[in-house]
Amino acid sequence: MMEHDNSVVAKANHPVIITRNATKEPKSIQWILISIVLLFLTLFLVIPLIAIFVKAFEKGAEAYFAAIAHPDAVAAIKLTLIVVLITLPLNAIFGVVAAWTITKYDFKGKNFLITLIDLPFSVSPVIAGLIFVLLFGLHGTLGPLLQSLDIKVIFSIPGIVIASIFITFPFIARELIPLMQSQGTSEEEASLTLGAGGFKTFWYVTLPNIKWGLLYGIILCNARIIGEFGAVSVVSGHIRGMTNTMPLHIEILYNEYQFSAAFAVASLMSIFAIITLIIKSFIEWKTDFKSTKAR
Repeated sequence: MMEHDNSVVAKANHPVIITRNATKEPKSIQWILISIVLLFLTLFLVIPLIAIFVKAFEKGAEAYFAAIAHPDAVAAIKLTLIVVLITLPLNAIFGVVAAWTITKYDFKGKNFLITLIDLPFSVSPVIAGLIFVLLFGLHGTLGPLLQSLDIKVIFSIPGIVIASIFITFPFIARELIPLMQSQGTSEEEASLTLGAGGFKTFWYVTLPNIKWGLLYGIILCNARIIGEFGAVSVVSGHIRGMTNTMPLHIEILYNEYQFSAAFAVASLMSIFAIITLIIKSFIEWKTDFKSTKAR
């Protein structure tokens, strides 16, 4: 009898703590929060996106395709693709090298290097463009030297490429660094122990492990290059048919009150964005599927 009484007292002295699951909110709260999110997305994403296509086809399909097929629009599309084809591989190489260096080696100044990689995120694109004008412009620091060598950077394709690289080079590196940190170095060390060289270790061990993260970073970088406006606007000179990318061409059409043509080119960029989103979602699904399978 005494043992029973003692157990009762012990239970009384140590009350049971009932924990509440933070995700088990009342249905009304869930519906309110979901409604707020959907309302926000509808107002600031869905409606503007629909408006772009409605305005683009306002004068009919013939005017729409005529605006896209205009020589200036074709030149802007070609220039945008050229910049992407030059910038993206360079950023991919830099991103992989930077991520490998930061995650596989210990050295003084690593945190400072990471800060430098993040710098374009905190610098205004317009300021970045002005920096390159002051550096490579005719009256800039390197301007006289470049002029003597007959090399033109500002108001030409090289300037646009340099500005695009500066704005977008952190994307792939910042996508790979946390991924490679979480994977550690054990597999690479095992490969080197078995006699594989550095390149073979990277190609057969590291690259397969980071391929989906690398593709994800490339997709984000590609989208940013296509949509870049501020820095490119400063260094391009807005020369029709020569240094206008798609965003700059849209701005010129809009300022000239050619609204249907402007929205037609904008709809083409929106299609690129939607395709990018689909590919991005597929990569995320593949990454999640691979992680679940590994568990």
